[in-house]
Amino acid sequence: MKNLITIVLLSVLFTSCKQQIKPADIAKINGYWEIEKVVFDEGEDKEYGANQNYDYFQIESNNKGIRKKVAPQLNGTFMVNDTYENVSVRFQDEKVYLDYSTPYMKYSEEVIELTADELVITNAQNKEFHYKKATAINILGDGKKTK
Repeated sequence: MKNLITIVLLSVLFTSCKQQIKPADIAKINGYWEIEKVVFDEGEDKEYGANQNYDYFQIESNNKGIRKKVAPQLNGTFMVNDTYENVSVRFQDEKVYLDYSTPYMKYSEEVIELTADELVITNAQNKEFHYKKATAINILGDGKKTK
């Protein structure tokens, strides 16, 4: 009986600690995100050091926008192309989803955590992607400020 009470209390504690993402929080997604690690369904992690590509999100106030891959350059800028995915934010059953669409496919990811500096999303294969807000790289030391 004592174990049952402990399990119930721990369950309540863990479920009550989950971040509740509100519509006003969605603006925090905007910007450049660098992947830190992927946690696989089996519990193993894949850590990422330096990344050649970042994810750039631009979500408007109507909860629609784009996500595209960008490549950071040594002078602090980002190389971009015309390829992107349409994104719409969906709130359903106290959860937040990013619904993506391209001419070739559609898929969704659930937003698990969202702060100004951290983004955690999970996909249909239960892979958990941990991102950190990216900052521009400028190792040239040319004295110019990066944007």
